[in-house]
Amino acid sequence: MEFCTIASGSSGNSTYIGTEYTKILIDAGVSGKRIQDALGQLGISGEDIDALFLTHEHIDHIQGAGVISRRFHVPIYATEETWAAIGDSLGKIAPNDKRYVYPGEVCAVNDICVRPFSIPHDAAEPVGYNVMAEDRKATLATDIGHVTDEICEALADSDILLLEANHDVEMLKKGGYPRLLKERILGENGHLSNHTAGELLSSVMSGRLKHVFLGHLSKENNTPDLAYGTVERILWEHHIQNGRDLRLDLAGRSAVGRRAFV
Repeated sequence: MEFCTIASGSSGNSTYIGTEYTKILIDAGVSGKRIQDALGQLGISGEDIDALFLTHEHIDHIQGAGVISRRFHVPIYATEETWAAIGDSLGKIAPNDKRYVYPGEVCAVNDICVRPFSIPHDAAEPVGYNVMAEDRKATLATDIGHVTDEICEALADSDILLLEANHDVEMLKKGGYPRLLKERILGENGHLSNHTAGELLSSVMSGRLKHVFLGHLSKENNTPDLAYGTVERILWEHHIQNGRDLRLDLAGRSAVGRRAFV
């Protein structure tokens, strides 16, 4: 299995996952052109994409989805309430390319199995995803307001993990965001802080987990060094060593990330 983030942040999110036989995208929150260009950097064409899965309806996750679907006849998968919230914002989607997923139920695309799991976020029916091929498992868990048992179970025994480390709490509190926006981000349906990401990662760490990408970093309320350093320190406090027990990396906000293979 190959895993690579195309973009990860409040300005857009998209991730590529592929095997020898199947290639999918999770989210398409940047322009169709940017996604095509990013795939080209990976040696992949838009025609190679077999499916596009959406986590929720916010524009930083769906912006290029309609273009990709129409241009390359790619089916789009989302939950029922997510489709209802999207409405007509993607433009015309061919009836056969509008498909549904259900939290907890596995959806098969060739040799890849995709299982959505519910996450707490201020969207209609948001989900994260487990992506499985043979005995390999990649998990995408971003846009999370707080940690639930279901999230912990979904993250367990992953080989690759994209985990939200959105903000530093003190930076957010002292920053220039309006009070209501700060409360939204810090709330039960907002975003995961660096500290909570580190504690969550420590709690689900297993011998299988090899690659962890910290994603959806806020441009205004975080820095890459702060997110990385905070999570690495918490791992160390739990006797988990970066570079020995796992490889910790950052998902680029607007650039193709490092490719990971398991």
